[in-house]
Amino acid sequence: MSIDQAVRDQYEALPYPSRDPKDEKRRLIIGSPSHLDEITHHIFSGKLPNRPMRFLVAGGGTGDALVMLAQHLRDAGREADTIVYLDQSTASRKIAEARIAARGLKVDFITGSLLDVATLAPGPFDYIDCCGVLHHLDSPEEGLAALVSVLAPDGGMGLMVYGALGRRGVYDLQAILRQVASDGSPQRRVALTRKILAGLPPTNWLRLNHQVRGHVSGDAAEVFDLLLHARDRPYTVGEILTWLDGSELRLLDWAEPARYDPASYISDTEARNQFAALPKESRWAMAELLSGGPAAHVFYVARKGNPVTSPAADDLDAIPVLPKMSGTEIVRAANARLVLEANDGVQTLKRPLPVQSPHILPRIDGKTSWREIFAAMDRKGSDESQQKNIVETLVRALGGINLLLLRKA
Repeated sequence: MSIDQAVRDQYEALPYPSRDPKDEKRRLIIGSPSHLDEITHHIFSGKLPNRPMRFLVAGGGTGDALVMLAQHLRDAGREADTIVYLDQSTASRKIAEARIAARGLKVDFITGSLLDVATLAPGPFDYIDCCGVLHHLDSPEEGLAALVSVLAPDGGMGLMVYGALGRRGVYDLQAILRQVASDGSPQRRVALTRKILAGLPPTNWLRLNHQVRGHVSGDAAEVFDLLLHARDRPYTVGEILTWLDGSELRLLDWAEPARYDPASYISDTEARNQFAALPKESRWAMAELLSGGPAAHVFYVARKGNPVTSPAADDLDAIPVLPKMSGTEIVRAANARLVLEANDGVQTLKRPLPVQSPHILPRIDGKTSWREIFAAMDRKGSDESQQKNIVETLVRALGGINLLLLRKA
């Protein structure tokens, strides 16, 4: 059996991630990439085009990104937009279709290979989501080129690929399991894998790696995808940048830029200054080495010829958006010290907030600009320069962990 066939068979037998369409009645799974606020901020300078747009979810699996994006577009009143789902797994497509139907949303479903996207789903697309797919291809370069071929000149993509450092130990186990758990049904292979995992010594790298936990709490689909996948290659920051450069793309930003900043891990001022003197690409790579992660890189890209930039961090006319927590919740979490601790279950990033935060953050509603918020506060002694400093500090602190994004009116 070819590796390509083994990959196809895996997702027919164990659609990933496991989802029950009935759960759509009680929750919407949100994440990165492809949250509509992130797309607006990173790809379109804070404002979506005032015309019907086309979105592609390439390798849509059981539909997490698809459902989130489709729901967000409807909530934003963008019924004229088109969303296309593409995946080679009929079992995964069936689940994604049922989830979309449960919400009464509209999506065009196509079954086939990402490599054939130009024929199956001709572009151009304003935005393309490809999360957790390219690293499973025989040639990720060919897969990315196929997506670029249907990307609009002024469009962009949200991508996720595995991180080499953050998945330390995964590939040791994969090598072992190819020797001792390669035969039989997926269920039998998972059962044997669980027995091997149960006996791992405390020195095993996977057991020591707290960034990867799917083998501990995951279901059969998650265990198989993590440890028994027929093809899986991770990337370092440097490898991602080289890959994008060869594809005529440029990295706009990471979904959580603070995790790619050495200052997030180093407190000493002198040491911080040494890192700050490096080019940004080197800082990103150093942060990856310092943190030993992440297990997955999530980032936004555009064509090299596309000059798009995110809204300026100190633009008082920008509209702040809080996509995950309300301003009141953030203030409460930051407590009296006004230091928000972002914990992903492994690392804690401390984000100091300005002293004005308790007065500002609860006023953020996704409709009101910074300038209007300051005017409503009617705070004497706060000139425009001071307001810009406050805003920039908030954007750096909360935007660095993807809790604050910007729109333009």
